[in-house]
Amino acid sequence: MSQSQQLKKRLRNLEKHLSQENPILLRTVASFRKLDRVCYRLGILEAEDSLATRISWWPMISVLGTYSSGKSTFINHYVGQDLQLTGNQAVDDRFTVICYTHGDDARVLPGLSLDADPRFPFYRLSRSIEELATGEGRRIDAYLQLKTSAKAKIRGKIIIDSPGFDADDQRTSILRITDHIIDLSDLVLVFFDARHPEAGTMRDTLDHLVAQTIARPDSSKFLYVLNQIDTTAREDNPEDVIASWQRALAQKGLTAGRFFRIYNPTAAVAIEDDTLRQRFEAKRDVDMKEIHDRMEQVGVDRAYRVVGALEQTARDIQDLFVPKLQALLTEWRRRVLRLDAVVFGLLAAAVGGWTLWTGEWDGLSFSHPTWAAVFDLDPLWRLVLLAAALAGGGYLHARLRGRAARAVLARLAKQPPDAHGTRFADSLPRAFRNSAGGWRSIFWRRPVGWEGRSRRRVADVLLEANGYVQLLNDRYTDPSGTGADTAA
Repeated sequence: MSQSQQLKKRLRNLEKHLSQENPILLRTVASFRKLDRVCYRLGILEAEDSLATRISWWPMISVLGTYSSGKSTFINHYVGQDLQLTGNQAVDDRFTVICYTHGDDARVLPGLSLDADPRFPFYRLSRSIEELATGEGRRIDAYLQLKTSAKAKIRGKIIIDSPGFDADDQRTSILRITDHIIDLSDLVLVFFDARHPEAGTMRDTLDHLVAQTIARPDSSKFLYVLNQIDTTAREDNPEDVIASWQRALAQKGLTAGRFFRIYNPTAAVAIEDDTLRQRFEAKRDVDMKEIHDRMEQVGVDRAYRVVGALEQTARDIQDLFVPKLQALLTEWRRRVLRLDAVVFGLLAAAVGGWTLWTGEWDGLSFSHPTWAAVFDLDPLWRLVLLAAALAGGGYLHARLRGRAARAVLARLAKQPPDAHGTRFADSLPRAFRNSAGGWRSIFWRRPVGWEGRSRRRVADVLLEANGYVQLLNDRYTDPSGTGADTAA
């Protein structure tokens, strides 16, 4: 089966699943495919790829945090099953994807099961890892694993447990996977360990988990959790620990000063003071309930996230990728014109100087024997001579075009992907070669594939995305209360 046939089969399976779960999202698949056609023309996607396979269609919760912050214990307690190993030290350096299964037995599957399945958010992640570190892509099992459970708590959602986070020591590939997870998640729980209040020494970690997340347009999906707060009950003033963390987070921009304080009731230390215990338990129960409530509504969050991704993708193509590609083509055009001016100018000057030196322009007439020989040629031979001259000039111009294109690509390769502002920065070289290749005129300012039909398709998708939001609002909200009246 060819790759294009495999893609069609995967999309049909996706549509079959969504038709039963959420018909509104089913319609977004067709919108993504409409954008696919634009991306194929522009060179953003290859023929066997689709935008619909680049997002997670399952509600997704990721749990990040520092070492020994109680992430795995929290997940085990929420699911109601000891799926993850727990301990004071780092017990697992892999990302664990937890999902529902009909079987009674929990299973542990290798990372390949995630890397090769487009329904999961790690599809083809081995390619990205290979680009960062040669040979590491083959070791996908060292980065990922899949665990299954029959517990009803995780039915219809995916939970991801991450390795203990330390931005100072973390490998680039781990940081890249972490960022990938954050982008795709509907809810991100960021855990800190109340037993280690030295927040000031975690500058790089706080930068990555807090400072770089609060400015995101989807910052509301981040919940910052100070876990194992029961251990602070032994301090003379437990509020000092909380204040220390609040100051550290505020320094990174989390100025609201509001974060969750919880601990696992089954693993808590004994708090002998009844008044203090009741106060800790009351705060824990309120915060834990709010966290669990947010986890239960990720299905709704997922629907809006997918529609938002559709709109953002269309705007990225229209407002970021195409203008950046046009800027590259403008730079290429200027380089070609400069090279043409220099090379053909020097060539013309050399020929003119030589003919002037040999006296072929004496008297500014064409009476010189050389010119007379040219005009005495048979008309057919004169055409051949003219064609040869034009072909030579065209060949030289083509070489100069290629030289200018390589210079633009070399400069582009030196820039980090995030410098371009588009999520499709990796596709810029391919799209540029697509528009600067062959004998396409350097004066055509519009990139290949960005004709009127493509622009109309993008505009249509933006309108469709707004319509999907309205449909979701109609499904999940009822400001006028007419639905209640109808039900009555």
